[in-house]
Amino acid sequence: MLDGGAEGLAEARLSNVKRLRRAGMTCPITLIRTPLLSQVDNIVQVCEVSYNTEISVIAALAAAALRQNKVHGVILMAEMGDLREGIMPQDIGYIGQQVVDMPGVALKGIGANFACLSGIVPTATKMQALTALANEVEGQCGPFLETVSGGNSANLPWAFSSRATGRINDLRIGEAILLGMDPITGDQIGGLFRDTFTLVAEVIETDAKPVSPLLGAADPAPTIIRLVPATSETTRIILALGNQDVDVAGLSMPAGSTLIGATSDHLVIGTIDPKLCVGSEMRFQMNYSALIRAMAAPDIQTNLHNDRPGSQEIDANGPEKHLALV
Repeated sequence: MLDGGAEGLAEARLSNVKRLRRAGMTCPITLIRTPLLSQVDNIVQVCEVSYNTEISVIAALAAAALRQNKVHGVILMAEMGDLREGIMPQDIGYIGQQVVDMPGVALKGIGANFACLSGIVPTATKMQALTALANEVEGQCGPFLETVSGGNSANLPWAFSSRATGRINDLRIGEAILLGMDPITGDQIGGLFRDTFTLVAEVIETDAKPVSPLLGAADPAPTIIRLVPATSETTRIILALGNQDVDVAGLSMPAGSTLIGATSDHLVIGTIDPKLCVGSEMRFQMNYSALIRAMAAPDIQTNLHNDRPGSQEIDANGPEKHLALV
């Protein structure tokens, strides 16, 4: 992302920020989820800026910054209709003034969130309202707001349109970069790719299965078991993957395959592919929900592949490696 032109990185989890720092990332990193009160010292240590909604947390960040002889940047989140995090617009100037008066922190900007909890689309009207709010906060609090963050990947259609962007100079882009899709419509964004990530699961069973359960729910008497013939057009297979690994509903089934069901550790698929046998692999594309769960699952192994043309390949251990995750 940095090689592609991003000016900084943003994270919602402190543990991930620590991993980035341990990996040698020296760029500015912003914490985009309201900080945990119990983590303020660590946040000031590894993050230059954080998004905030609670004045008690900001006060704790200020105290931590003073202990570390730092000034921590604060961006205030405004509630613009999505009903997730955010200070009500009529109160944000008052909160901003408290931040300005507080040693150890500096008011860097305001932001808003869209299309996450309530599906509120970031329209041009919403962006104009956020621009107006930025002007109001500046007029009330004094300092120039360096950042006016308009939202996330859902803002890209607006950002790419011919409309004036006003004061909006920052977007928190993740899903669009990773999956190349508009999170509102699910459509592919022109010029981007949707196959950067592939989830690979191994087949652990291909035996024929009963069409109905062995025992009825209320009748303890054994029922006649009717097996799906091995030569049937559709074969049921089981993959070593389950609900604790990935959001199964967010998987795109390969051509000729259908989802039958899933438990915590098993994924049952119906397929017409005759080549699938025990030990074979099946590959899936993922939506954002499936991707974030798979990336966090401890039993999902991640393999990084250099995707640059051969003439541009460099040492995979070098600092300039260009990687795609499979």
